[in-house]
Amino acid sequence: MRCPFCDHEDTQVVDSRESDDGDSVRRRRRCSNCDKRFTTYERVELSLPAVVKKNGSRVEFDRRKLRASLQLALRKRPVAAEQVDATIHRIEEKLLGLGLREIASERIGELVMRELKRIDKIAYVRFASVYRSFEDIDEFADAIREVRPRKASRSD
Repeated sequence: MRCPFCDHEDTQVVDSRESDDGDSVRRRRRCSNCDKRFTTYERVELSLPAVVKKNGSRVEFDRRKLRASLQLALRKRPVAAEQVDATIHRIEEKLLGLGLREIASERIGELVMRELKRIDKIAYVRFASVYRSFEDIDEFADAIREVRPRKASRSD
């Protein structure tokens, strides 16, 4: 591993520990040349399916785009960063579990909506309004009705 400070090739691992979620290893390293320390993370690299966009083009799955979409929908909402990470992890696991080489962006959008519906109803409606291209107030009302708890009917 090259040192990010001096580009020297000889670095030693000073400490290794498994991350809290168990899917990566955190390593503290020290450069034998400049003596600076830095952290690296090692995780299994699995190939997620390519994303087929609406226009037919294909792009690599990008977890940064997924995170950015979630963060935009969750902006100013009381959702912890750990919940966002867990949500991304669940979506990636579902994609891997499908065993597909390609997946339509619409299907990923549906997975995102399902997850948002679970963790924050407001974020769900925000995301749905963009994802489904709401054009009038009735479409917003429909999305709100989807997440609003049903009132128990009274029987006298």
